Amino acid sequence: MMNVDLESLAEATSGAIGSLVSTTILYPLDTCKTKYQAEARSHGGQRYKHLSDVLFEAIANRQVFSLYQGLGTKNLQSFISQFVYFYGYSYFKRLYLEKSGNKSIGTKANLLIAAAAGACTAVATQPLDTASSRMQTSDFGKSKGLLHTLTEGTWSDAFDGLSISLLLTSNPAIQYTVFDQLKQRALKNKQNNDDKASLSAFMAFVLGAISKSVATCLTYPAIRCKVIIQSANSEEANSKKEIIKQDKTIAGVLYGIWKAEGILGYFKGLKAQILKTVLSSALLLMIKEKISATTWVLILSLRRFLLLPRPRVKNL
Repeated sequence: MMNVDLESLAEATSGAIGSLVSTTILYPLDTCKTKYQAEARSHGGQRYKHLSDVLFEAIANRQVFSLYQGLGTKNLQSFISQFVYFYGYSYFKRLYLEKSGNKSIGTKANLLIAAAAGACTAVATQPLDTASSRMQTSDFGKSKGLLHTLTEGTWSDAFDGLSISLLLTSNPAIQYTVFDQLKQRALKNKQNNDDKASLSAFMAFVLGAISKSVATCLTYPAIRCKVIIQSANSEEANSKKEIIKQDKTIAGVLYGIWKAEGILGYFKGLKAQILKTVLSSALLLMIKEKISATTWVLILSLRRFLLLPRPRVKNL
Protein backbone atom coordinates (compact mmCIF):
# COMPACT_ATOMS: atom_id res chain seq x y z
CA MET A 1 0.00 0.00 0.00
CA MET A 2 1.30 3.46 -0.90
CA ASN A 3 2.48 5.55 2.01
CA VAL A 4 0.12 8.52 1.98
CA ASP A 5 0.25 11.38 4.45
CA LEU A 6 -3.37 11.15 5.59
CA GLU A 7 -3.23 14.24 7.78
CA SER A 8 -2.02 16.38 4.87
CA LEU A 9 -4.67 14.78 2.65
CA ALA A 10 -7.39 15.69 5.17
CA GLU A 11 -6.10 19.28 5.36
CA ALA A 12 -6.04 19.54 1.56
CA THR A 13 -9.52 18.10 1.14
CA SER A 14 -11.16 20.33 3.75
CA GLY A 15 -9.35 23.37 2.35
CA ALA A 16 -10.47 22.59 -1.20
CA ILE A 17 -14.09 22.08 -0.16
CA GLY A 18 -14.02 25.35 1.77
CA SER A 19 -12.67 27.13 -1.29
CA LEU A 20 -15.35 25.62 -3.53
CA VAL A 21 -18.19 26.76 -1.28
CA SER A 22 -16.83 30.28 -0.65
CA THR A 23 -16.06 30.83 -4.36
CA THR A 24 -19.60 29.88 -5.39
CA ILE A 25 -21.27 32.08 -2.77
CA LEU A 26 -19.21 35.18 -3.58
CA TYR A 27 -18.80 34.72 -7.34
CA PRO A 28 -21.08 37.59 -8.49
CA LEU A 29 -19.11 39.95 -6.26
CA ASP A 30 -15.87 38.53 -7.68
CA THR A 31 -17.04 39.17 -11.25
CA CYS A 32 -17.99 42.77 -10.46
CA LYS A 33 -14.67 43.31 -8.70
CA THR A 34 -12.61 41.83 -11.55
CA LYS A 35 -14.35 43.84 -14.29
CA TYR A 36 -13.96 47.00 -12.21
CA GLN A 37 -10.23 46.38 -11.70
CA ALA A 38 -9.61 45.51 -15.35
CA GLU A 39 -10.93 48.82 -16.64
CA ALA A 40 -8.05 51.17 -17.35
CA ARG A 41 -9.28 54.54 -18.45
CA SER A 42 -8.62 58.14 -17.52
CA HIS A 43 -10.86 59.65 -14.86
CA GLY A 44 -12.86 61.56 -17.47
CA GLY A 45 -13.87 58.45 -19.40
CA GLN A 46 -14.51 55.83 -16.79
CA ARG A 47 -17.14 53.23 -17.61
CA TYR A 48 -17.37 52.06 -14.02
CA LYS A 49 -17.01 54.83 -11.44
CA HIS A 50 -18.13 52.53 -8.64
CA LEU A 51 -18.19 48.78 -8.07
CA SER A 52 -22.00 48.83 -8.08
CA ASP A 53 -21.97 50.19 -11.66
CA VAL A 54 -20.95 46.73 -12.90
CA LEU A 55 -24.00 45.19 -11.22
CA PHE A 56 -26.31 47.90 -12.57
CA GLU A 57 -24.98 47.32 -16.10
CA ALA A 58 -25.75 43.61 -15.85
CA ILE A 59 -29.27 44.37 -14.62
CA ALA A 60 -29.88 47.02 -17.30
CA ASN A 61 -28.77 44.62 -20.06
CA ARG A 62 -30.79 41.76 -18.55
CA GLN A 63 -27.61 39.77 -18.11
CA VAL A 64 -27.74 39.11 -14.36
CA PHE A 65 -26.89 35.45 -14.86
CA SER A 66 -23.75 36.57 -16.74
CA LEU A 67 -22.36 37.53 -13.34
CA TYR A 68 -21.76 33.77 -13.06
CA GLN A 69 -19.88 33.47 -16.37
CA GLY A 70 -16.78 31.36 -15.84
CA LEU A 71 -18.02 29.94 -12.52
CA GLY A 72 -17.23 26.34 -13.50
CA THR A 73 -13.68 27.21 -14.51
CA LYS A 74 -13.17 29.30 -11.38
CA ASN A 75 -14.42 26.51 -9.15
CA LEU A 76 -12.18 23.99 -10.88
CA GLN A 77 -9.19 26.31 -10.52
CA SER A 78 -10.01 27.12 -6.89
CA PHE A 79 -10.52 23.49 -5.92
CA ILE A 80 -7.29 22.31 -7.52
CA SER A 81 -5.22 25.25 -6.30
CA GLN A 82 -6.45 25.03 -2.72
CA PHE A 83 -6.03 21.26 -2.65
CA VAL A 84 -2.45 21.51 -3.94
CA TYR A 85 -1.69 24.44 -1.64
CA PHE A 86 -3.08 22.96 1.56
CA TYR A 87 -1.53 19.56 0.86
CA GLY A 88 1.87 21.07 0.10
CA TYR A 89 1.69 23.48 3.03
CA SER A 90 0.67 20.77 5.51
CA TYR A 91 3.19 18.27 4.15
CA PHE A 92 6.15 20.68 4.15
CA LYS A 93 5.17 21.87 7.61
CA ARG A 94 5.14 18.34 9.03
CA LEU A 95 8.40 17.51 7.23
CA TYR A 96 10.08 20.59 8.69
CA LEU A 97 9.00 19.71 12.22
CA GLU A 98 10.21 16.13 11.83
CA LYS A 99 13.61 17.12 10.42
CA SER A 100 14.24 20.05 12.75
CA GLY A 101 12.89 18.44 15.90
CA ASN A 102 11.13 21.68 16.84
CA LYS A 103 7.68 21.68 18.39
CA SER A 104 6.54 24.76 16.50
CA ILE A 105 7.40 26.71 13.35
CA GLY A 106 8.79 30.24 13.47
CA THR A 107 7.55 33.06 11.29
CA LYS A 108 10.43 32.91 8.78
CA ALA A 109 10.15 29.14 8.26
CA ASN A 110 6.38 29.45 7.93
CA LEU A 111 6.74 32.10 5.23
CA LEU A 112 9.18 29.97 3.25
CA ILE A 113 6.98 26.88 3.49
CA ALA A 114 3.88 28.82 2.46
CA ALA A 115 5.72 30.48 -0.45
CA ALA A 116 7.02 27.12 -1.71
CA ALA A 117 3.53 25.63 -1.63
CA GLY A 118 2.15 28.73 -3.35
CA ALA A 119 4.74 28.60 -6.14
CA CYS A 120 3.87 24.98 -6.94
CA THR A 121 0.18 25.89 -6.97
CA ALA A 122 0.67 28.91 -9.26
CA VAL A 123 2.52 26.92 -11.92
CA ALA A 124 0.03 24.04 -11.83
CA THR A 125 -3.11 26.17 -12.13
CA GLN A 126 -2.01 29.22 -14.14
CA PRO A 127 -3.84 28.29 -17.39
CA LEU A 128 -7.11 27.87 -15.47
CA ASP A 129 -6.50 31.14 -13.62
CA THR A 130 -5.93 33.00 -16.90
CA ALA A 131 -8.99 31.44 -18.50
CA SER A 132 -11.28 32.31 -15.58
CA SER A 133 -10.07 35.94 -15.60
CA ARG A 134 -10.74 36.27 -19.34
CA MET A 135 -14.19 34.74 -18.98
CA GLN A 136 -15.09 37.09 -16.12
CA THR A 137 -13.89 40.23 -17.91
CA SER A 138 -15.59 39.38 -21.21
CA ASP A 139 -18.61 41.48 -22.16
CA PHE A 140 -21.76 40.25 -20.43
CA GLY A 141 -23.31 37.35 -22.31
CA LYS A 142 -20.29 36.89 -24.60
CA SER A 143 -18.04 34.69 -22.46
CA LYS A 144 -16.52 31.70 -24.27
CA GLY A 145 -16.08 28.16 -22.99
CA LEU A 146 -12.98 26.94 -21.20
CA LEU A 147 -11.50 25.04 -24.13
CA HIS A 148 -12.13 27.89 -26.58
CA THR A 149 -10.67 30.42 -24.17
CA LEU A 150 -7.50 28.39 -23.66
CA THR A 151 -6.98 27.65 -27.38
CA GLU A 152 -7.78 31.06 -28.90
CA GLY A 153 -4.20 32.25 -28.36
CA THR A 154 -0.76 30.70 -28.14
CA TRP A 155 0.21 28.29 -25.40
CA SER A 156 2.30 31.00 -23.77
CA ASP A 157 -0.81 33.23 -23.58
CA ALA A 158 -2.34 30.67 -21.22
CA PHE A 159 0.46 31.50 -18.78
CA ASP A 160 -0.07 35.27 -18.91
CA GLY A 161 0.67 36.72 -15.50
CA LEU A 162 2.69 33.73 -14.28
CA SER A 163 5.54 35.93 -13.07
CA ILE A 164 3.10 38.04 -11.07
CA SER A 165 1.38 34.90 -9.77
CA LEU A 166 4.75 33.70 -8.48
CA LEU A 167 5.32 37.09 -6.90
CA LEU A 168 1.87 36.93 -5.32
CA THR A 169 2.74 33.67 -3.56
CA SER A 170 3.72 36.10 -0.83
CA ASN A 171 0.00 36.90 -0.43
CA PRO A 172 -1.21 33.52 0.85
CA ALA A 173 2.14 33.07 2.55
CA ILE A 174 1.50 36.22 4.59
CA GLN A 175 -2.17 35.33 5.06
CA TYR A 176 -1.73 31.80 6.37
CA THR A 177 1.30 32.74 8.44
CA VAL A 178 -0.66 35.50 10.18
CA PHE A 179 -3.65 33.17 10.55
CA ASP A 180 -1.56 30.34 12.00
CA GLN A 181 0.14 32.64 14.49
CA LEU A 182 -3.17 34.17 15.59
CA LYS A 183 -4.75 30.71 15.75
CA GLN A 184 -1.97 29.37 17.97
CA ARG A 185 -2.37 32.28 20.35
CA ALA A 186 -6.16 31.86 20.42
CA LEU A 187 -5.92 28.14 21.17
CA LYS A 188 -3.37 28.72 23.93
CA ASN A 189 -6.02 30.63 25.80
CA LYS A 190 -8.16 27.50 25.91
CA GLN A 191 -7.38 25.19 28.77
CA ASN A 192 -7.38 22.16 26.52
CA ASN A 193 -4.39 20.00 25.62
CA ASP A 194 -6.15 18.25 22.75
CA ASP A 195 -4.07 18.66 19.57
CA LYS A 196 -7.24 18.46 17.47
CA ALA A 197 -8.90 21.42 19.22
CA SER A 198 -10.46 23.74 16.66
CA LEU A 199 -11.52 27.36 16.55
CA SER A 200 -15.12 28.42 16.77
CA ALA A 201 -16.73 29.48 13.49
CA PHE A 202 -16.82 33.14 14.57
CA MET A 203 -13.19 33.19 15.71
CA ALA A 204 -12.01 31.49 12.51
CA PHE A 205 -13.96 34.09 10.49
CA VAL A 206 -12.43 37.01 12.39
CA LEU A 207 -8.86 35.67 12.20
CA GLY A 208 -9.32 34.88 8.50
CA ALA A 209 -10.53 38.41 7.82
CA ILE A 210 -7.63 40.01 9.67
CA SER A 211 -4.97 37.84 8.02
CA LYS A 212 -6.31 38.39 4.50
CA SER A 213 -6.65 42.15 4.99
CA VAL A 214 -2.98 42.39 5.89
CA ALA A 215 -1.90 40.31 2.89
CA THR A 216 -4.16 42.17 0.44
CA CYS A 217 -3.01 45.66 1.42
CA LEU A 218 0.65 44.69 1.07
CA THR A 219 0.32 43.08 -2.38
CA TYR A 220 -2.52 45.00 -4.07
CA PRO A 221 -0.55 46.82 -6.84
CA ALA A 222 0.66 43.44 -8.12
CA ILE A 223 -2.88 42.04 -7.90
CA ARG A 224 -4.23 44.76 -10.19
CA CYS A 225 -1.35 44.27 -12.63
CA LYS A 226 -2.28 40.60 -12.89
CA VAL A 227 -5.96 41.36 -13.56
CA ILE A 228 -5.10 43.81 -16.36
CA ILE A 229 -2.69 41.37 -18.03
CA GLN A 230 -5.16 38.48 -17.94
CA SER A 231 -8.32 40.42 -18.83
CA ALA A 232 -10.20 39.82 -22.07
CA ASN A 233 -10.25 42.43 -24.82
CA SER A 234 -13.61 44.17 -24.82
CA GLU A 235 -15.40 44.86 -28.09
CA GLU A 236 -15.76 48.43 -26.94
CA ALA A 237 -12.80 50.72 -27.48
CA ASN A 238 -10.48 50.85 -24.52
CA SER A 239 -7.23 52.25 -25.87
CA LYS A 240 -5.66 53.06 -22.52
CA LYS A 241 -6.12 49.50 -21.35
CA GLU A 242 -4.47 48.21 -24.51
CA ILE A 243 -1.53 50.58 -24.02
CA ILE A 244 -1.03 49.25 -20.50
CA LYS A 245 -1.25 45.62 -21.70
CA GLN A 246 1.29 46.03 -24.51
CA ASP A 247 4.18 45.09 -22.22
CA LYS A 248 3.10 42.02 -20.28
CA THR A 249 5.68 42.43 -17.55
CA ILE A 250 5.31 43.72 -14.01
CA ALA A 251 7.46 46.77 -14.71
CA GLY A 252 5.71 47.49 -18.00
CA VAL A 253 2.20 47.32 -16.56
CA LEU A 254 3.17 49.35 -13.50
CA TYR A 255 4.56 52.05 -15.79
CA GLY A 256 1.44 51.92 -17.95
CA ILE A 257 -0.84 52.39 -14.94
CA TRP A 258 1.29 55.31 -13.74
CA LYS A 259 1.14 56.96 -17.18
CA ALA A 260 -2.60 56.43 -17.68
CA GLU A 261 -4.04 56.86 -14.20
CA GLY A 262 -1.35 58.17 -11.88
CA ILE A 263 -0.33 56.77 -8.51
CA LEU A 264 -3.93 56.28 -7.40
CA GLY A 265 -4.36 53.81 -10.25
CA TYR A 266 -2.24 51.29 -8.37
CA PHE A 267 -4.96 51.10 -5.74
CA LYS A 268 -8.06 51.29 -7.93
CA GLY A 269 -10.52 48.72 -6.63
CA LEU A 270 -8.67 48.13 -3.35
CA LYS A 271 -11.85 48.38 -1.28
CA ALA A 272 -13.61 45.91 -3.57
CA GLN A 273 -10.63 43.56 -3.43
CA ILE A 274 -10.53 43.66 0.37
CA LEU A 275 -14.29 43.13 0.61
CA LYS A 276 -14.23 40.11 -1.69
CA THR A 277 -11.01 38.47 -0.56
CA VAL A 278 -11.64 39.00 3.14
CA LEU A 279 -15.10 37.47 2.92
CA SER A 280 -13.85 34.65 0.70
CA SER A 281 -10.83 33.77 2.82
CA ALA A 282 -12.73 34.11 6.07
CA LEU A 283 -15.47 31.80 4.77
CA LEU A 284 -12.88 29.37 3.42
CA LEU A 285 -10.98 29.13 6.70
CA MET A 286 -14.20 29.00 8.72
CA ILE A 287 -15.59 26.14 6.63
CA LYS A 288 -12.24 24.36 6.65
CA GLU A 289 -11.98 24.55 10.43
CA LYS A 290 -15.50 23.19 10.91
CA ILE A 291 -15.25 20.29 8.45
CA SER A 292 -11.60 19.30 9.04
CA ALA A 293 -12.51 16.97 11.91
CA THR A 294 -15.26 15.33 9.85
CA THR A 295 -12.94 15.02 6.85
CA TRP A 296 -10.29 13.39 9.03
CA VAL A 297 -12.79 10.82 10.33
CA LEU A 298 -14.04 10.05 6.81
CA ILE A 299 -10.52 9.56 5.45
CA LEU A 300 -9.61 7.27 8.36
CA SER A 301 -12.81 5.30 7.77
CA LEU A 302 -12.06 5.03 4.06
CA ARG A 303 -8.52 3.91 4.77
CA ARG A 304 -9.76 1.29 7.22
CA PHE A 305 -12.31 0.06 4.68
CA LEU A 306 -9.71 -0.23 1.91
CA LEU A 307 -7.25 -2.06 4.17
CA LEU A 308 -9.75 -4.54 5.58
CA PRO A 309 -9.24 -7.99 4.04
CA ARG A 310 -12.28 -9.15 2.20
CA PRO A 311 -13.55 -12.62 3.16
CA ARG A 312 -13.07 -15.23 0.53
CA VAL A 313 -16.09 -17.10 -0.67
CA LYS A 314 -15.53 -20.84 -0.55
CA ASN A 315 -16.75 -22.89 -3.45
CA LEU A 316 -19.26 -25.49 -2.38
